[in-house]
Amino acid sequence: MRILFVEDHQDTRQVLTRLLTRWGFDVAPAGTLKTGLSRLESEPIDVILCDIALPDGTGYALVSEARRRGKEVVAIALSGYNYPSEVQIAKVT
Repeated sequence: MRILFVEDHQDTRQVLTRLLTRWGFDVAPAGTLKTGLSRLESEPIDVILCDIALPDGTGYALVSEARRRGKEVVAIALSGYNYPSEVQIAKVT
């Protein structure tokens, strides 16, 4: 399974990439929305694991673009936000 993991915090990205790799997943890490979109276009992706707040956009934008491009992927949102509105947006995106 190929996971596109988009997280702007470098330490978090490195630790979770290593953990997911150790668990047997093939991980494509990215630190920005732009890099994530590039990987989404150029690599086969099964799952998007993405931070909601990115320096150049949102994880919602990445998932929306993946769906617009016809990509059939499972999407999982990561966030430090704990607002009920953010949870609701993640559920419908």
